Amino acid sequence: MSVWNPPRLLDLAGKSLLRDETLAICALEYLPTELFPPLFMEAFYGNHRETLKAMVQAWPFVRLPLGGLMQMSHVGTLQAMLDGLDVLLAQKVHPRRCRLQVLDLRNTSQDFWSMWSGSRATMYSRSMMAPTVEDRSRTEQSLTPLQVFIELCLNERTLDGFLPYLMSWAEQRKGLIHLCCKKLNIVSMPLGTIAKVLSMVQLDCIQEVQVNCPWHLSTLATFSLFLGQMSNVQRLLFCHIHASVREEQEQHHVVQITSQFLRLHHLQDLYMESPSFLEGCLDQMLRCLKAPLENLAISHCLLTESDLTHLSQCPSISQLKGLDLSGVTLTDFSPDVLQGLLEKVASTLQELDLELCGITDSQLEAILPALSHCSALTSFSVRGNLLSMAIVQKVLGCTTGLPGLCQELYPPPRESFSSQGTLLPGRLAQVRAELYESLRALGRPRTIWISYSPCPHCGDDTVHHAERIVYS
Repeated sequence: MSVWNPPRLLDLAGKSLLRDETLAICALEYLPTELFPPLFMEAFYGNHRETLKAMVQAWPFVRLPLGGLMQMSHVGTLQAMLDGLDVLLAQKVHPRRCRLQVLDLRNTSQDFWSMWSGSRATMYSRSMMAPTVEDRSRTEQSLTPLQVFIELCLNERTLDGFLPYLMSWAEQRKGLIHLCCKKLNIVSMPLGTIAKVLSMVQLDCIQEVQVNCPWHLSTLATFSLFLGQMSNVQRLLFCHIHASVREEQEQHHVVQITSQFLRLHHLQDLYMESPSFLEGCLDQMLRCLKAPLENLAISHCLLTESDLTHLSQCPSISQLKGLDLSGVTLTDFSPDVLQGLLEKVASTLQELDLELCGITDSQLEAILPALSHCSALTSFSVRGNLLSMAIVQKVLGCTTGLPGLCQELYPPPRESFSSQGTLLPGRLAQVRAELYESLRALGRPRTIWISYSPCPHCGDDTVHHAERIVYS
């Protein structure tokens, strides 16, 4: 050990105490509160299971942020602490010192452990000790039901970790604990297993849901019955939901899914990537939205002009901050529809993504008046569309009066390509020079990006490259 980093007396005392677990357990009754976290860490890293079991029963804080240490844990260590909780849950009168109400198994609260381990200089400041006093004042009531917070990322690997053991433990103690989860991420797992896990979780605790797997519409319809019980969801993301040819049964599934949105009164962010079932029936989902959205992404799918009209008339988008329609083909849509949509969100919109929409020069020119009124806009992208040099210059002129606009992505103008669709470096260099002169003529310091990817000809997004044009 380096003489420059000698062990603290506190660490040495903890190691000494743990040499005799019986003595360590007896000492918990008299141990100062500020010594509990460092001793807990010593016991945790040293795999002193009996001491951990006893410390859980005497924990003097409201929250035990165990997830901050779980990276170095294994099922045996977790089992020791759950055994300690079992003793605690079975007691009608709780130990005098115990204030435990929340067992947090999420990978958070590292600051708690770093503070008490001495890796932060403010460890013993009054501000760090204040929460202990506050915790005690809040915990005179009964400790049951105990809240257990977990992170749920459901994939095949999850079945091999501690989650099955924890779920089995929780299932046998219904009524004594509340299993809570803020974020639910489903990657790949049989729906039956997902249903079993969700049946043990307090669904109204969930605030964010991500489904990142290629489900059929019928599977999503079954899952939506759980979704409807997640009344506090704020952020919802669905990726790659597939529908077959439109049949009466498929329509029934759409109604079953969208009707659950009626229960999501706190939904703020809705992201739907490749939702093949929305074409021609977007209005069914929109009229079920009860709260104003902050962000809406409907990308890489087919929509009808009627769908977009319903979107522009939806009350829930009146306060929209982010709108992403990337990959939605708009080529044949009336520009009036796009203009009406932008006018509806002009006062609040901050991010607008129209990548790979097949948008034409005439359509883009038609929406420029509405775009110029988007006073809060900070990010705008039309990369992946085949646009002329003239229209790109018009967009630059139109948006020069938007002071907050700091991220602009444009495709290489049509003049940069050969007749076969090949990007020509010489022409691109000339285009860059002309765009720089356009920025200089507008007279405002500005940075724009010319992005080759996705390619406006084939949509290929494999080469991530962009060139920056700066006028300062």
